[in-house]
Amino acid sequence: MELCKKNKKILSPAAQIGLKKVDAWTYTCVKRSTYFFVAFSVGKRTQESCRRMMKKVFERTEQPSPQTKMEMFTDGNDDYTYVLPEYCADACLEYGQLVKIKENWRVVRKEKRIIYGNPDLGDMETTDVENYNGILRERTGRLVRKTKCFSKRKRMLECSLHVFQFYWNFINEFKRRTSLQCWKDW
Repeated sequence: MELCKKNKKILSPAAQIGLKKVDAWTYTCVKRSTYFFVAFSVGKRTQESCRRMMKKVFERTEQPSPQTKMEMFTDGNDDYTYVLPEYCADACLEYGQLVKIKENWRVVRKEKRIIYGNPDLGDMETTDVENYNGILRERTGRLVRKTKCFSKRKRMLECSLHVFQFYWNFINEFKRRTSLQCWKDW
């Protein structure tokens, strides 16, 4: 099961260059049962950024089929709805969106939407990837909000995330409590 989400980060180029601050979103994909950090993409909140991440997801996972469907849950970002069919047939997906309805910055209710296939509504949650994004912010200084430690260049943020991805997947034993041998069935 993969979960996808995005995080917002402000990249600020060096002051002497005179460039403006730009928003950068980090799309992340985490395997729910093991917290395996499958893929990420840094960029604007566009279909292209989503497409870069989904390309990595489908390169790094077993290709779904109608018999072995991929289950995926995301937030309400429609980019996934448009990008997923480029990589996988609808019949191979169990895809749903969890949309949080907010009033005055507080979540008042959640709407579960089935997009492709017939995913179990009880399984449709994004709490695992939201928790993971919190861990990512906690352990990667470049993603901490309101700090002096931020990325001035998109490339440096990506490099930092690559290092963390390797550490998380192959060194850290967070939830898995297993060695590298467990990845042969991944």
